[in-house]
Amino acid sequence: MRSPVSRHAADATDAAILPAADSLASDQELLRELDRLLGHGKSSRPREWHPHAPTRILAGKRYLTRHAVADALRRAQDHLLSLQRPDGHWVGELKVDVTLAADFILYCWFMGTQGARVRQIEKAAAHIVREQLPGGGWSIYPGGPANISASVKAYFALKLAGHKAHETHMRKARQVILSLGGVAKANSYVKIYLCFFGQYDWECAPAIPPEVVLFPKFFPFNIYEMSSWSRTILVPLSILWALKPYIQIPRDRGIDELFPEGRNPYALRLPRDRKLISWRNFFLLTDRALHLFEKARVTPLRKRALRVAEQWIRERLPKSGGLSAIFPAMLNTIFAFKCLGYPEDEPMYRESIRQFEDLIIEEPDDFRMQPCFSPVWDTGLTTYCLQESGIRPDHPAILDAARWLVAHRVRDPGDWKIKNRRGQPGGWYFEYANEYYPDVDDTAMVLMALRRVSFPDEADEREKREAVDCGIKWLLSMQNRDGGWASFDQNNDMVWLTHVPFADHNAMIDPSTSDITARALEMLAQYGYTREHPVCRKALAFLARDQQPDGSWFGRWGVNYIYGTWQALTGLSRIGVPLDHPMIRRGVEWLLSVQNADGGWGEPCRSYDDPAFKGKGPSTASQTAWAVLGLMAAGERNNPHVKRGIQYLVRTQKEDGSWDEPEFTGTGFPCVFYLKYDMYRLYFPTMALGRYLRLAHHG
Repeated sequence: MRSPVSRHAADATDAAILPAADSLASDQELLRELDRLLGHGKSSRPREWHPHAPTRILAGKRYLTRHAVADALRRAQDHLLSLQRPDGHWVGELKVDVTLAADFILYCWFMGTQGARVRQIEKAAAHIVREQLPGGGWSIYPGGPANISASVKAYFALKLAGHKAHETHMRKARQVILSLGGVAKANSYVKIYLCFFGQYDWECAPAIPPEVVLFPKFFPFNIYEMSSWSRTILVPLSILWALKPYIQIPRDRGIDELFPEGRNPYALRLPRDRKLISWRNFFLLTDRALHLFEKARVTPLRKRALRVAEQWIRERLPKSGGLSAIFPAMLNTIFAFKCLGYPEDEPMYRESIRQFEDLIIEEPDDFRMQPCFSPVWDTGLTTYCLQESGIRPDHPAILDAARWLVAHRVRDPGDWKIKNRRGQPGGWYFEYANEYYPDVDDTAMVLMALRRVSFPDEADEREKREAVDCGIKWLLSMQNRDGGWASFDQNNDMVWLTHVPFADHNAMIDPSTSDITARALEMLAQYGYTREHPVCRKALAFLARDQQPDGSWFGRWGVNYIYGTWQALTGLSRIGVPLDHPMIRRGVEWLLSVQNADGGWGEPCRSYDDPAFKGKGPSTASQTAWAVLGLMAAGERNNPHVKRGIQYLVRTQKEDGSWDEPEFTGTGFPCVFYLKYDMYRLYFPTMALGRYLRLAHHG
């Protein structure tokens, strides 16, 4: 995942600078001063702000000149430009917990390739052992407690890799797993994977019958009422549930020792809700009935369901990087194709394997896997960040990035069309290719990245304008009835579905969220929409309802309330909500209240489990940037808290212009799966420094 040096890196010191806001574009004095501060133009040597004396920013016991901020910004810009790929895009590694490395070991055994991949399995196992907590278990984010599902999967993968139960690290892991309740407490997906290897009983795992794909779209329970990621994970998994593969493994590589009460079916079944009448108990009874029908072979529609499920998958593989281009759906697809008897040279099967194995990162001393690729997201954010920080939109790096983004626009209808019949294709997806699944967040981000760009070539400009027009129309059509926007689907909000037994990945539906809604408003404001527009009025009402009592907003796709509050404040201010509005002031007060003593901001993933940890964690570069950006959007540029945040970013920057950030600040499924976007520590601090410096002249 290391990016080759871009041909534009050498141009970084010659990049012209201008204010990001159109209203400032005519301020030639500011333009000249920024050129001098950042070392661009005739002289490559940075100079102090002139004709004024250097402004000093009070930060703790230290003073920081505006020149120091400009120097930090220049180095950050240079570093980002050096990471651009030759074709114009950016992409950083997505780092996750050990479960994906464990899945790779299970994958090798399922596919029968464990003998040919001994070295890779050894390296994956070593990676798992390195990430083990001192107490013996495995967490799902740095600094987190032992997680039962991650620990069970890691332990089983190590057993398959040849680690013995009596070894010290395995004994410690076993003790932790048993103290957490054993295998029965792991999530549904771990249990089903264990069933493949005879390490759990199919009858005790949640039923996922393929007949669900036959339910009509008007039926309350159909696959299009599930979130897109749940849908693409579950359809191939339903094939596996029906075919019930069994991969025999040596007895000494099993995990019987992780069952405190043995393989007693009554101890392994999902516990009922204490309330007699509840959705959970209803679905558990339904699950039991499905198992009884399965046992009695009362499945008259099974063959048809398997054909429909298989065809559903195959229809979505062209123009994609694998089914929905995400790890679990891709892995389940490969397993399903194998169980359906696909020969190794079948084109879609072979391509699915290649796409899955492209997610591998193998280094001399490490082996890990990514959950997907994030090029559209990283390129959109980096392109926007560089322009916001002062790089001209006609800079070669920006033009190359814009061409790459335009080339990756969506042109065909996807699953979103099922519930959004009036919408026409447009927008962008997250990965290199995922035509069926564009999302609102990426679309809004790319539209902001393209807004200032004007191609010198008329054909390029015409194509860009068409992409922008289609993107805005698609995004507008995706607004939910509650006024907000979700990620991939419209009105995907049937809460009762979260109680089905296999919904314990905590992301069964895709409802409106404040962070995406606010980003949509931020984008619309840049294209001339105001708070009086009916679409924006509905969105503002949603944000008002979704604000927490303490003034913060929940962050669905970033950790957590700092992320959500930054986005909300930015969207509200950009769309024209007065800065003295109570909604904005309460958000500002919350951000100010959680600043750390070192001047930064931080929040752990644990805040999703326990709100007591809201905004209470070690300072990170990305979360500090979010807080500073949110406060500046709310008119607080001259607030001493903002100055301390800028001081933190300048003080912690490395010589190469980057920042260190071991923490996970990205969210996949809250409470279940988190990510570290490796570029978050780069483009968000760059954006914060650039916006702070731009506002300095007008503050």
